[in-house]
Amino acid sequence: MTRTPDFHLNRPGALIAALPAVLGFVPEKSLVLVTIDRGELGCVMRVDLSDDLADTVEHIAEVAAAARPDSAIVVVVDADGAACRMCNDEYRELADALTDCLAEHGIELYAAHVVDKVAAGGRWHCVDGCGSSGTVDDPASSPLAMAAVLDGRRLYARRADLQGVIDIDRVRSAEVAAKIEELTAARTPTDASSEIEHAIDAAARVAAGEDLSVDVLARLGTALSDYMVRDTLYALAVGENAEQAEALWGLLARTLPEPWRIEPLVLLAFSAYSRGDGPLAGVSLEAALRADPTHRMAGMLDTALQSGLRPERIRELGITGYRLADQLGVDLPPRRLWGKRAG
Repeated sequence: MTRTPDFHLNRPGALIAALPAVLGFVPEKSLVLVTIDRGELGCVMRVDLSDDLADTVEHIAEVAAAARPDSAIVVVVDADGAACRMCNDEYRELADALTDCLAEHGIELYAAHVVDKVAAGGRWHCVDGCGSSGTVDDPASSPLAMAAVLDGRRLYARRADLQGVIDIDRVRSAEVAAKIEELTAARTPTDASSEIEHAIDAAARVAAGEDLSVDVLARLGTALSDYMVRDTLYALAVGENAEQAEALWGLLARTLPEPWRIEPLVLLAFSAYSRGDGPLAGVSLEAALRADPTHRMAGMLDTALQSGLRPERIRELGITGYRLADQLGVDLPPRRLWGKRAG
């Protein structure tokens, strides 16, 4: 969920320009539903345009209703269909269906727009033929884009680039898988304290630009199957070295085989969510739940993300990790004072 007092929801050109900052990437061939909560930008959902999209509007409305917004705005991004009259008729029917579904949840569809591209100079017009049209502001100059940069968030040109943060390196993953087989066959007992300290050290090494060996990657992967290790390491997301830990979770997500990569994916999602990066949290949770739909933490975070739960509420979960560290006698980096960037 994103809020800013300087954002004008009644200016379609500005609203559309802000979408890359909210989504984390520039949407293409997409339907974007922007919810409005007490006059401010609320949760933002995106789905691919498809032939069966009309069959999913009820589900879209249900997800949007979880955050209990007052109203919503639809933006259809379609370079090919924006100037197509027949396509526009289909989008109007889609908007009508969404209007009815949202109304069942007490949500008013405030407006629906079609735009050819989310870029400076892109052309938008209203779906219902109201006659309103205009150009898109420069996304790079959007107040939300500036805020994202100040918060340290990276904005991606395409969703595929965002997805690349967690895409598996098949060659490296196969090498690590073989080593994990050796470690699990040896059945060596895990000492939670030493494994936590090893993970913290590995995170610092990754942040310093070092390449981790197959042996180290395999050790980290197997250690995360120990719930004491895993649950304690959630605390790193709210610590002063959170960026180091997040870099490690991203590396493990790309290099560990399944099912070992699931825990790093969820740790990455928690870290991203804690600092307000919903797009990265979303793709990480999607991958984790695709591999294990029953994963409790992934399911809980996904529900929280879709319902618009604020990051500060999610950070409270990291406190449990500090309690576990105290029990194990492990020193973790001090907790971050949010509102001030570490370092």
